[in-house]
Amino acid sequence: MQKNKVIVICGPTASGKTKLSIELAKQINGEIVSCDSMQIYKDMDIGTAKPTIEEMQGIKHYLIGYVSPTERYSVAEYKTDAKKAIKEIIAKEKIPIVVGGTGLYLDSLIYEIEYQDIKLDESYRKKLEQEVEEKGLKVLYERAKQIDEKAIEKISSNDKKRILRILEIYHSTGKTKTEQEIESRKKEVEYDYKVYALDWDRQKLYNRINKRVDIMIEQGLIEEVKYILEKYDTFPTAMQGLGYKEVVEYLEGNLTKEEMVEKIKMETRRYAKRQLTWFRKNKQTVWLNAEDMIANNIDKILEKEHI
Repeated sequence: MQKNKVIVICGPTASGKTKLSIELAKQINGEIVSCDSMQIYKDMDIGTAKPTIEEMQGIKHYLIGYVSPTERYSVAEYKTDAKKAIKEIIAKEKIPIVVGGTGLYLDSLIYEIEYQDIKLDESYRKKLEQEVEEKGLKVLYERAKQIDEKAIEKISSNDKKRILRILEIYHSTGKTKTEQEIESRKKEVEYDYKVYALDWDRQKLYNRINKRVDIMIEQGLIEEVKYILEKYDTFPTAMQGLGYKEVVEYLEGNLTKEEMVEKIKMETRRYAKRQLTWFRKNKQTVWLNAEDMIANNIDKILEKEHI
């Protein structure tokens, strides 16, 4: 039986995924499923570069702004929610377009990876957090590297959330994250995912990132963070997001405004570099020249997919 086609538009932050996907959706009668681990959160709009109602141009978007910043949200939950959205779009006889830059979320779909929804051991998490405070993250990074060298290759040495996750998975299951992924890929992939990624000259991409950060500050990122801090009591993962943790550091008096802006730019550039490395590992990805006109790239997709 022929599988339903799902178009995927991925790539690094600030590469133009939103614009391309909305124009494509208008042309092919599509609807968009977000694949972004920060855009899922409510009230976090500026720092996550959520498309505005105007930008959406009437195209329905799924999985944007529907999780409270106080909640933990797993890859397993994302996969369930994304597949539900894809089913809904196909039932309307429209074409699903998955759009975003969160590699882990994307891989869970296109490779049908079953991430176990491991229950968090709060006491173990507190113990790890305490170790970070006392000994620094580097110690835990090295420990995670000894446990699961393959998984640690994909993450940065200051990505606290993912380093702790490697340790927590091993602590809870006795298996490494990599072992679990290998076991979980045995299921047949439900849809025919056609993956496209936007490629930029590195320096031009970095310039776009720097400009985007300046625009976020102008649009009121600092005020957005203040509002969230007042509205909610706890932030398990949301405030670890790029741009948010640096503003918190500034509000706590640990950075000047200039230092905060520079740090956001630097960390975002590093993140983009990691995203590119991640997406290049996916052999089925078709790379589009992001500097081409949007219409040209849409034509390439339509021609390749016979839509």
